[in-house]
Amino acid sequence: MDTIEHGGISTLPAQRAAGVARLSCGVGGGRTRLLRLYQDGAAKIRMPTVAADPLEAVLINTAGGMTGGDRLGWQVDVGPGASASVTTQACEKIYRAASDRAEVRVRLSVGEAGRIAWLPQETIVFDRAAFARTLDVELAANAEALVLEATVFGRLAMGERAAQGNFHDRWRVRQDGSLIHAEDFRIGPDIAAMLGRPAIAAGAIAMATLLLVSPRADALLDPVLEIVGDQGSASVWSVRKSGKLLARLYADDGYQLRQRLVPLVELLNGRAGLPKLWSL
Repeated sequence: MDTIEHGGISTLPAQRAAGVARLSCGVGGGRTRLLRLYQDGAAKIRMPTVAADPLEAVLINTAGGMTGGDRLGWQVDVGPGASASVTTQACEKIYRAASDRAEVRVRLSVGEAGRIAWLPQETIVFDRAAFARTLDVELAANAEALVLEATVFGRLAMGERAAQGNFHDRWRVRQDGSLIHAEDFRIGPDIAAMLGRPAIAAGAIAMATLLLVSPRADALLDPVLEIVGDQGSASVWSVRKSGKLLARLYADDGYQLRQRLVPLVELLNGRAGLPKLWSL
C-alpha cells in the first residue's frame, strides 16, 4: 500500500471497506432454489432454510457500518417463475465522513412471472455523514416487485440527531424495457433545517418509500391508506399491463415509523409476510 507523507512522517491512508455480492435464483423441483452465489469483501449473503417459497436472503455488511470512501454493491437476479425475499441482518449505519462519501449500488432483476421483495431494514444516518445509494430494477412484463427503503436521520433515543451531512437516494425501475418509476431524493448539507420545513417533513426524522409493482396494486390502496394514516400518503397508477402503488411515510423517530411499516409490509408481501429478522 502506498504511503502518504505528512511533514516528513509516513502514514498509511485510511482503510476503506468494500464488497460486492451477487445472488441468482430460479425454479427447480417445483420451488425457488439458489443457482449462483458470489461474495467478495465486506458483502456477504446468508440464506436461512425455508420450507417453501420465497427463497430468503439476508444481506450482511461485515464492516459494521459505512463511512466516507466505503463501497458496497448488491445484485439479485430472480429467474422466471421464481420468488425471493431479501432483507438485511440489521439496520445499516452511515457514520460521519471525514472525506468522500459512502456508496451503495443495488441491481435487481426479475424474470417472467417472478417476484422479488426488497425489504432492507432502516438506514440510520449519523451527523456529518455523506451517502449515496442507487437502486436499479429490471422487471419482465408480468413480474412483480415490492421495494422498500427506510431512512432515519439520527437516533433520538441516544440523543443523536443528523444536523449536517449529505444524503442522495436514486431509484430507476423498468418493466418490459420501459421506465415506470424514477426518483431522486437529496437532502443536505443542512439536514436538520430542511427536515424542519413544513413542506418537507415538519421536523420528522424518519421516513420510508415503499413501491409495489403488481396487478394487485389498485385493490390494496384503501388498506394501505388506513395503515399510513395522516403521516404520509399513497397513490396507485396503471403501468403497462400491471399496476403501481407508491406509499410514503414519515414519523418522529424510527420506532414510530416501524410500527406502521410492519403491518404495511405484512399486507403487501402476501403469504411471505414480514421478514423474520424484523421486529419491534
